[in-house]
Amino acid sequence: MNTSIKTLPIVLLLFTSTYSHSSFALSEYDPLLAGVRVNQLEKSTQQGEPLSWDASAWAGKNWHKVYLTSEGESSNGSTESENQLLYSTPVERFWDLQAGIGYDETPENSQTWGIVGFQGLAPYFFEINSRLLVNDKNAGFRLDAEYEALFTQRLILTPSLKLNAYTSDDKKMGIGSGLSSTELGMRLRYEFSRKFAPYIGVKWNQAYATTADYKKEEGAKTSETSLVAGLRFWF
Repeated sequence: MNTSIKTLPIVLLLFTSTYSHSSFALSEYDPLLAGVRVNQLEKSTQQGEPLSWDASAWAGKNWHKVYLTSEGESSNGSTESENQLLYSTPVERFWDLQAGIGYDETPENSQTWGIVGFQGLAPYFFEINSRLLVNDKNAGFRLDAEYEALFTQRLILTPSLKLNAYTSDDKKMGIGSGLSSTELGMRLRYEFSRKFAPYIGVKWNQAYATTADYKKEEGAKTSETSLVAGLRFWF
């Protein structure tokens, strides 16, 4: 795959970050703002000891924002990632409707999606990000959920769940139909400030059905528990 395509999400994130936390006085009450948030930047004891990330950059006003998100991992020179460019607007208190395009890549292949989804705060303060993905060969559903339990104002435990499901098998992308994979995580962070927090934790990854078969063919594990250590920050 063209190297410039692979590095595009990182370049765009860095470009957007130059405008981080900026205010443009186009409107007295609704200025144009921008920011970058890195929810996870971590190393794990998982097979291959990958470097993983979950980051987003945004720009816009209260009612209209554009998000660029990137989530993935890199190990031994190979990179897998899920990248999205989304328009976001509030539709209910604590909930935003998002729509746009997605670009997934593996070391050998890539695919694009049309995306629509919701992001917001569910009852009992669960942070939810749900997305429906569609292209000419497949359809998928991805769900991310987190909950923050405060031991103190600085020490925070975050349980998390990630779930992926698809309607069709796609061997070139390593995904099978039905429930494809899940990840359960538990991360404990200490906030030196609201903008900077190191953390440690544990996560459990599980592949199912045909997705698990594809992993076995590649010599990868279908179920794995690993320790993680990383940083969470925003600016």
